[in-house]
Amino acid sequence: MDQSQLLETIRSYALQGVDLAKGWLLSPAAWTQFALLLVAYVAALYLTKRFRPLIEKYLSPPEGQESAFAKARRFLLMFAPLLLPLVAYGLTGIGESVTRSLFGSGEVIAFGKRVFMLLAARILVREIIEDPLLRVLGRYFLLPVAALYAVGLLDDVMAWLDATVLPLGNLSFSLLFLIRFVIVGGAIFWLGRWSNDQSSAFIKSQQEMRPAMRELAAKATEIAIFGVAFLLVMNIMGISLTSLAVLTGAIGVGLGFGLQKIASNFISGIILLLEGQATVGDYVELDGGEAGTIVKMTARAAILETYDGKWIVVPNEDFITTRVVNYSDSGSANRYEAPFSVSYDTDINRVPGIIEEAVGKLDFVLSGGEGGALDPDCELRGFGDSGVDFAVEFWVNGIDDGKNKFTPRVLFAIWNALKAHDIEIPYPHRVVELRDQRAPEA
Repeated sequence: MDQSQLLETIRSYALQGVDLAKGWLLSPAAWTQFALLLVAYVAALYLTKRFRPLIEKYLSPPEGQESAFAKARRFLLMFAPLLLPLVAYGLTGIGESVTRSLFGSGEVIAFGKRVFMLLAARILVREIIEDPLLRVLGRYFLLPVAALYAVGLLDDVMAWLDATVLPLGNLSFSLLFLIRFVIVGGAIFWLGRWSNDQSSAFIKSQQEMRPAMRELAAKATEIAIFGVAFLLVMNIMGISLTSLAVLTGAIGVGLGFGLQKIASNFISGIILLLEGQATVGDYVELDGGEAGTIVKMTARAAILETYDGKWIVVPNEDFITTRVVNYSDSGSANRYEAPFSVSYDTDINRVPGIIEEAVGKLDFVLSGGEGGALDPDCELRGFGDSGVDFAVEFWVNGIDDGKNKFTPRVLFAIWNALKAHDIEIPYPHRVVELRDQRAPEA
């Protein structure tokens, strides 16, 4: 059916609609159907008003409850606005059966039933669907299909779309196939994205797994879900994968030269996840000077968040081919030191014991270990211009930067300990010598 034939069909349907409307106005059976349609709508209003509060009360979980059953109840509660049009659709279906058995016809009430379905589709798209992709599919595909179904033109329009063939080289497909492919593909890949979000949240909640294994499992699940979604779309649409082999091979050769870096970063990301050298939550410093906490690892890059709130996107390949310092791998402790000086008048033999005791009392400073390896260690470093130089080494779990500023708190403890024992902290002194350069008098 070409476009001119479709327009002629629509024109003939319009003329038939006018004649049908005139017949309805003069037909007792039509008025009976109008009356039944009105009764069905009023009954649907009454039933909805009576039972919707009860349904919402049963489906509303307690506030703050996040179990799977609670989420399922909230999901069903979203469709409460559809209760009125769906109840009206069911009641008009019963009325249609009655009128067809009594009068042998039911076109009026059948038209009303289809209008109720159109209203349900409109409510679904405008009030219930929140996902942008599904809303676009609903606005530009579901609503037009529901409107054509309501006026009885759906079969003819689908026949015209199926007969309209679009050539693409040696391939050809109809408009109906293209529309079905967009709808089915969009719905399946949305379902795949939703499934991936749920599975990723579940995997990352398994705290007994190592962070690297959680990320690897999440990435593997993502690849598997979208791979299955692609195969499912191809199978539903009846597309043979062998027919795509030549096309994908040619595309693969072309892209292989232009996307070498992307492929390298993808493989590097898999290696990182397998080896666990760097994962989400680690504080790393790269060879180029970039430093921050890894907040996300994608297929192409890792995202570092600095302590001043900036995000740095680092290609995965940089973690493999350059030197990377990981300060928090597997929760290992890190050693820092705090330098200070005392006056030359001090008995320096007392200083190490005083400082080690003061620093060891801090709650974030580690102690113990084999042979006291983690205990604070105060060392004499040298004799300076103004005083005797010391430094205390201490171990902590964490990074001495940003939100974990350990060294300033250690310096406070050193200051207080030295003041408590009347030990002077020196400061530079300068001696200025003035000489009289005037010549002696004769």
